[in-house]
Amino acid sequence: MEQYLNSNVRDIKISGIRKFFNMVADIEGMISLTIGQPDFPTPQHIKDAAKKSIDENFTSYTHNAGFLQLREAASSFIETKYNVHYDAESEVLVTSGASQGIDVVLRSLLEPGDECILPGPVYPGYEPIIRLSGARAVHIDTTHNSFKVSAELIKEHLTDSTKCIILPYPSNPTGVSLKAEELKEIAYVLKGRNIFVIADEIYSELTFEGNHRSIAEFLKEQTVMINGLSKSHSMTGWRIGLVFAPECISQHLLKVHQYNVSCASSISQKAAYEALTAGANDAVVMRKEYKTRRDYVYQRLLEIGFQNVIKPDGAFYFFIKIPESIDMTSFQFALSLAQEEKVAVVPGDAFSKYGEGYIRLSFACSIEQLEEGLARIKSFISKHT
Repeated sequence: MEQYLNSNVRDIKISGIRKFFNMVADIEGMISLTIGQPDFPTPQHIKDAAKKSIDENFTSYTHNAGFLQLREAASSFIETKYNVHYDAESEVLVTSGASQGIDVVLRSLLEPGDECILPGPVYPGYEPIIRLSGARAVHIDTTHNSFKVSAELIKEHLTDSTKCIILPYPSNPTGVSLKAEELKEIAYVLKGRNIFVIADEIYSELTFEGNHRSIAEFLKEQTVMINGLSKSHSMTGWRIGLVFAPECISQHLLKVHQYNVSCASSISQKAAYEALTAGANDAVVMRKEYKTRRDYVYQRLLEIGFQNVIKPDGAFYFFIKIPESIDMTSFQFALSLAQEEKVAVVPGDAFSKYGEGYIRLSFACSIEQLEEGLARIKSFISKHT
């Protein structure tokens, strides 16, 4: 019966990140530098709020968009942090994680024949949904532009079929961000065109050089902003995402969300309310620690001999070019490193064809793990050059 399934589903591959992780997960003594989630526990006051909500029997369906006080807190948080106002009643949607938010947004915007522009290398979670919508992903090669998409690069890829462009900054897997002037230039190119911008800003609170800026500040009427609490508050398992969009867009996103999950978990919503109010600055301590780790890893990578390492200004990843003297694909490099030195990194080709020749290294782990992992990487490089 398999041949009778939706052909778009049959053709989708399992995430390259997950596929590689599963291959090496059972190797004893493995140091994993693959992790894409914070290594901090959820702050205690957030956990306490969730426990209290259970005791108070806050265990029923909420409004499809999320209970109003949470949407008000989310609106206030975004306005305070990023200078963009959204009406809590009509322009804020609480989803079951940012991933479900991405799904809802893409399925609401895209139709067969549409094109969606992505900067490559890029998080692999977008393209499958684009394809399931009958649309086509168009990747822009950013490897020669410090992993940044630009107004000029976007102009080169616009066609009559372009329906939307995804701006995932700070970026997974590269850690780079776009500055205000760069965002303004992109907004100028897109303003007035029938093109949506999907700003995936899940790492917005984990920026190291200045405050995060959103393109919604300059192009709100065409922008759908996606955020959430997984990275900022170390709440990956709580599955709370936030989608912000003008009412004319948001009212239709709500319909898809409603038939998809009804509403996000009521208990997780209570935890999210605590996070966005009493815990509005919980990310500060984590961000400081990530910055310390970033600076350490950057210096070690240079000492090991990696060339042209781009220092991330957000998230918790390095995207590192494999030395030219090592004749391996990114997958071969990562697999050999895991087998010989028991260090796991993610092969770059998991992030589109433009990631080939690179590896992603996460510093969402302890300094001790980073020290040992990088020592093993140095040993591996020495053996193969």
